[in-house]
Amino acid sequence: MPKASVSKLSNGMRVASEPCAGDTVTVGVWVDTGSRYETEENNGVAHFLEHMFFKGTKNRTQSALEMEIENMGGHLNAYTSREQTVFFARVFKQDMGKALEILADILQNSNFDPDYIDREKSTILREMQEVEGQVEEVVFDRLHETAYRGTSLGRTILGPVENINAMNREMIKDYVDTHYTANRMVVVGAGAIDHDELVKLADKNFGSVAPESKGKSPTFEKAVYTGSEIRMRYDDMPEAHIAYALPIGGWTDPDTFPFLVMQNMIGNWDEHIPGGQFSRIPLIQKSADLRMAKKISAFCTQYSDTGLFGVYAVAEPMALDDLMYNVQGTITDLAYDTDETLLEQAKKSLIIQTLSMMDGSTQICEELGRQMLSYGRRMHPVETVARIQAVDSAAIKAAASKYLYDQCHALAAIGPTHEMKDYVQMAEALTVSTAKTTPFPGPFHEK
Repeated sequence: MPKASVSKLSNGMRVASEPCAGDTVTVGVWVDTGSRYETEENNGVAHFLEHMFFKGTKNRTQSALEMEIENMGGHLNAYTSREQTVFFARVFKQDMGKALEILADILQNSNFDPDYIDREKSTILREMQEVEGQVEEVVFDRLHETAYRGTSLGRTILGPVENINAMNREMIKDYVDTHYTANRMVVVGAGAIDHDELVKLADKNFGSVAPESKGKSPTFEKAVYTGSEIRMRYDDMPEAHIAYALPIGGWTDPDTFPFLVMQNMIGNWDEHIPGGQFSRIPLIQKSADLRMAKKISAFCTQYSDTGLFGVYAVAEPMALDDLMYNVQGTITDLAYDTDETLLEQAKKSLIIQTLSMMDGSTQICEELGRQMLSYGRRMHPVETVARIQAVDSAAIKAAASKYLYDQCHALAAIGPTHEMKDYVQMAEALTVSTAKTTPFPGPFHEK
């Protein structure tokens, strides 16, 4: 497998590339910023800014920008997460220079026209309504809200309605000047690419970006986890949607790979997938055989300094008591007993997922960009596979004992939740099932 190459421009901006077969190239800019770097007053500005970058620059109108990409047969996209904002284009290899110039133009020369800002507010408010109609999205937003309550990591990416309505050019410009600096940006390329050429193009187009913010420093609140819950009871809904989680370490934590393996050990399933009753995974087997849940999905969500490991489930109200007892037991059992066959199956599944990220320039580019911001380097797939293969039952038990055993959980639930035990009852049931006698600390509640 080819290796990634990394260079640094004179202003401190990093340039990373990784070749792969084909005639296309994906180039992009990964920025170390997102909703976590916002304040309560400007929450939503990072996502709003992502929209405004495509509304015209000093050199191109919005329609000219769209036409230029279309004429190249290219694809231009962007997204904002809690810790990263990404802009990338996929084009034919001969158009790499043009694509990078367009990215540089929108990131450095956007107009941020007040009229466009006012128009975009209605677009983002409609997007918010669409998100609110997706219960799974809402559940995970509420999970972050309760687990990281009172901190920036607990806020939504889109921000509240009042912030969107109050957005103006000054707020956007201030955010750009503070966060879009060379020390927080990485130019990334993958595909039919020459690294030296990419470095020259990056220097030409991004060499004048300020090395760091000349004004105030970027806001970054420390993540403070709080064992707590939010329940939004709607008895007219046919099923309850639940996200149950416990706190773990961030991306660079030594136990990251054991948790990724554990995620695959718990697995993913829904009622439309046949054969669930024959699964080797106990939680899935019981969910299918006893109609305990309609969907089970383990998750491992990590950030720079913290993370959440848990299970998202959808179930009818009368099954919630049994479901949550089994979810808690499944997670806690990882600290006691490891099914070696299931462990090996989970490792193979994770290795396949890892290797699938090498399938195409866009997947490689996204993984390379994410790792440059998360790890500060490219973790080669060979190293990743070796780290997965090194996970054994002892590593699983050690990580689970450290992070999952006898911990205050975070829970978000939406729907007919009346059959669920309350927070303390759930914690006590888990304590009894694991023969623990340590008093459980009082949680926060929100209903």
